[in-house]
Amino acid sequence: MAISYLFYDIESTGLSRAFDQVLQFAAIRTDYRLKELERHDIKVKLRPDIVPSPLAILTNRIPVLDLAKGQCEYEATCQIHRLMNEPNTVSLGYNTLGFDDEFLRFSFHRNLLPPYTHQYRNGCRRMDIYPIAIIFWLYRRQILNWPEIDGKPSLRLEHLGATNRMVTGQSHEALADVETTIELARRFFHENQMWQYLEGYFDKETDAHRMKELPVAFQSGAGDHRQGLMIGGGFGSRQNYQIPVISIGESIPYPNQTLWLRMDQPQLCEATPQTIADTTWTIRKRLGEPGILLPPHDRYWRRIGDDRMAMYEKNLRWLQDNQKLFERIINYYREYRYPFIPNLDADASLYQIGFYSRADEKLCRTFQEAPLEDKADLIGRFKSPDARILAERVLYRNYPDRFATETAPGFKQYLQRINPPRQKDALVDYRNQKRTTPKDALIEISRLHQSDELDQEQLRLLRDLENYIRDQFKIDTDHQGQASIDFGEK
Repeated sequence: MAISYLFYDIESTGLSRAFDQVLQFAAIRTDYRLKELERHDIKVKLRPDIVPSPLAILTNRIPVLDLAKGQCEYEATCQIHRLMNEPNTVSLGYNTLGFDDEFLRFSFHRNLLPPYTHQYRNGCRRMDIYPIAIIFWLYRRQILNWPEIDGKPSLRLEHLGATNRMVTGQSHEALADVETTIELARRFFHENQMWQYLEGYFDKETDAHRMKELPVAFQSGAGDHRQGLMIGGGFGSRQNYQIPVISIGESIPYPNQTLWLRMDQPQLCEATPQTIADTTWTIRKRLGEPGILLPPHDRYWRRIGDDRMAMYEKNLRWLQDNQKLFERIINYYREYRYPFIPNLDADASLYQIGFYSRADEKLCRTFQEAPLEDKADLIGRFKSPDARILAERVLYRNYPDRFATETAPGFKQYLQRINPPRQKDALVDYRNQKRTTPKDALIEISRLHQSDELDQEQLRLLRDLENYIRDQFKIDTDHQGQASIDFGEK
């Protein structure tokens, strides 16, 4: 069966993968030659427990009144999951592997859907146009007009679209961004040999083979250390989006991660056993995902400039002369585990709880297939406490008219925790970052109101958002610090 590309984009209530939600999901499916086959534009109703980020509302310009329209999150997420898991689907977009894909994984997790199957099952896999755009900017610039903003190159989608007259609608409107991404991909696809070569970096087997083909910089007691150029948007235009690296093995607790030591940092040769975390920088790369690793051919290598080439050589000699310390650096990163977050909320627990048991996985499928009125009877059968919590939340978040909050003490307690009397009691995610509280949002709105850069539409969006938050979360204007939640009773 031939592959199809599913180009997609999301607009969300904020940047928190664990706690925010999708507001719009737009997708266009094409054949392998990028001819359109079908399109989807899914609007998602704002969950009543979500506090939208004021900056997100200013960016996507979705009025608060419009957030009451669309499908509930659960039904919309099920539809998105089906689209991305259609056999032989390559899901992709612009910087989707930098944000959207992980955001959707948490959406799937939150709604008891398999969060990873779109990456590998039934011929499905993922790509990303953003790192491909970087490679074209570096090595095949003639195919596009490349925008500059304030004298600096910009690879933002809206700037590329405007400069090359690809924009068909408002940027940060999901479907318009998808159309721009497809047009960009078509320009790249015309350079077919280069397109096929770059597509190989998103195939795990091809990516692994290319890593093994990289030349060995030197050997230590830990094995071969291969050298290459790591290409990625996070390195910035001042670094030409690329850094020299050497391989230092694979993570022990996370065997899907290969480890690459950055070699152009002057702090590296100042490392001591006590300062490894502060003086060294390692990139964790998964097979078939950015960054892209290019071999150190001269036509690539010279792009890092003479100063960084010299720093690479200096650091390489230092590692060879200090192999015991180098082995400590390697062991530090190979053995590193992400911090354990105690009492992590179920919404944010995807990475910390691991995979459900086979019995719970089967029960998740039963839960999805069961009629709405039968789903509540399945909650108590889950062995995983997180699965029980999430199953309960699916019902009470998405169908408040069918399921009374008073009958679910656990959900009622959750509603109190999302609007805590003290900011230090706010929920945190898997990175220990705080969930946006109603008070946080109101403080941010007040700060933004003082800006001279907002237009009248944006000011109106902020006023409407402020009124919504005060009303929805029953926040007294004069006693924000003592705010309490009275959810859903108006």
